[in-house]
Amino acid sequence: MELRLLVTFEKVATVLSFTRAAAELRYAQSSVTAQIRALESSLGAELFDRLGSRIRLTEAGERLLPYARQMIELAGEARAAVAGAEEPAGTLAVGTMESLTSYRLPPLLEYFHHRYPRVRLSLRPTLGDETRRALRQGTYDLGFLMEEETEHTGLESEVLTAEPLALVAAPGHRLHGTEPAVGDLVGEALLATEPGCAYRDLFERELTAAAPVSFLEFGTIEATKRAAAAGLGVCLLPEVTVAAELAEGSLVRLEWTPPFTLRTQLAWRSGKRLPAHARLFVERARQLLAEQG
Repeated sequence: MELRLLVTFEKVATVLSFTRAAAELRYAQSSVTAQIRALESSLGAELFDRLGSRIRLTEAGERLLPYARQMIELAGEARAAVAGAEEPAGTLAVGTMESLTSYRLPPLLEYFHHRYPRVRLSLRPTLGDETRRALRQGTYDLGFLMEEETEHTGLESEVLTAEPLALVAAPGHRLHGTEPAVGDLVGEALLATEPGCAYRDLFERELTAAAPVSFLEFGTIEATKRAAAAGLGVCLLPEVTVAAELAEGSLVRLEWTPPFTLRTQLAWRSGKRLPAHARLFVERARQLLAEQG
């Protein structure tokens, strides 16, 4: 089996589209089709079911996919080993989220930009379920997760740090200086980012156990903070995202401790052999978040 045929097969199997695979591989679509047919001929088995405009893997394709990925990754390792002490290079597709990209990762990105200029970081803004799915499919190389759970089917993950949360409001809020219970919060105007964000979903779960609630959604952390500072309501956010506002006094912390703990994690597909530049990224992320505490 030729490696280039396996690379094409893996891409088509990941995106489930000959057209999209051709675009990402920079081939003509006819070349992708011809390569898949050549691979099927060499194996004596059909790898895809063609369903009109859609495709899906056959049982043979499902069995081949993990081997194809291992062979592609092993070939990359072999090239890196032959290159020896050359400067790390390559592209890393990294799933991340606003709270990390804006408030925790800038030192990591700056470090890689200056120390390893041949490593190209492609940051993909996604939330938990979408990030996990992209990792399992091989669309992302690495993904940051901020979750309560630390085990994820089909993934390996490393906990980098616990992520403290803060319930905040504008100065002078009636609950400031008290120790509010869930019942007190149910009656408040609640501000939030979009659904799918772990801390928002867990907060909503906790409150709806007492009574139905609704949130005024602002989409981004920055917009949610501004709304809280303007006195529109209370919001639960990662402490790192509101540290500056708490220090300057434009927001105040309400003395409510969430009954759940989120952990920032870095994950990748189970069984995936991380190339050297990906291992460097994991190691540096581990060091950085340990220093940030």
